[in-house]
Amino acid sequence: MTKAVAYIRVSTTKQGKSGLGMEAQLAAIHSFAQAEGFDVVEVFTEVETGKGSDALFKRPQLSAALDKAKVMQCPVLVAKLDRLSRDVAFIAGLMANRVPFIVAELGKDADPFMLHIWAAMAEKERCVISERTKAALAAAKKRGVVLGGYKGGPAPDNQKGTLALQEKAQGFKERVGPTIATLHSQGLSLRAIAGRLEAMGVRTSRRKTEWTPAAVKRCLG
Repeated sequence: MTKAVAYIRVSTTKQGKSGLGMEAQLAAIHSFAQAEGFDVVEVFTEVETGKGSDALFKRPQLSAALDKAKVMQCPVLVAKLDRLSRDVAFIAGLMANRVPFIVAELGKDADPFMLHIWAAMAEKERCVISERTKAALAAAKKRGVVLGGYKGGPAPDNQKGTLALQEKAQGFKERVGPTIATLHSQGLSLRAIAGRLEAMGVRTSRRKTEWTPAAVKRCLG
């Protein structure tokens, strides 16, 4: 069996203490390793967001995983691409270490070029969502829709609020729909597409990290 080290990351101290997400990542890595013939010799766990130009410095466990993999001349296994980063520059920096990364959700044949593409798509999606959301909120505010919840003033117009939500949902569908349609045209099932979106770091319309087949289907319809 091929040796490998595993890297697991959660983004907040609260998640780290609760173990939320860690068990799922570890289970996905072990399942992948068993299916593909990898022997996970050590697991590195990190509780750190790790944003910014010095992100790797902020993530000592990732640095330790890289060092271990270099010594053993083996790959680093992660459950999803966003557990490394959603930033293309950061992914490029990791690739420069010449340690192969294997993302369980994307399969062992996803080479560095494909990882760059997936990271670029996730980064672009984040930027587009942020820009469209700001524009939608500004437009809703201009129409008189009360934002931020009811705090004792005049009650918001329910109809205007409903229209704002509908516009937001339609905008999200227009942004994510083409990517989902492309994956669907490749013959992937709704569940497989959901897994790919999670691996890319694309969030749902409710900003959740986990996609369901039903949510994918709504974007296809």
